[in-house]
Amino acid sequence: MNQKLKIFFSNYENAIIAWFIILAVGTLGLYLKIDQRIIGAVILLIGIFGQAFAGLVVWIGFLPFIGPFIAKIIVLPFIWLLNSIGYLLSLIAIKRGYSKDVLTYQGITIALTIGIILGYILGKIF
Repeated sequence: MNQKLKIFFSNYENAIIAWFIILAVGTLGLYLKIDQRIIGAVILLIGIFGQAFAGLVVWIGFLPFIGPFIAKIIVLPFIWLLNSIGYLLSLIAIKRGYSKDVLTYQGITIALTIGIILGYILGKIF
């Protein structure tokens, strides 16, 4: 077997196995007429714990030219969702009287974000 294929299969072994299990569970569940919500929940758990969804985004990113753009489109709503949950939790914390703590943690988050951006820029320059 080609050395690159060996490396690929060793890196994405969990995701490949998870996708085969997802296909088997989906097909078997529909064949046995199991409730679709149960099948969906099982597939979601297998996909998350088996790293199937992350592997799929990486595989899409491998496509030349259009792949990285599609991968960003897939991942961006998830990041927005996490960001909005953070804002809602901050709002709840402020209403309960933890405004000083919220400001402290948001300051730390901004400092970390600026540090990551500067590190990325410096890494690309040097």
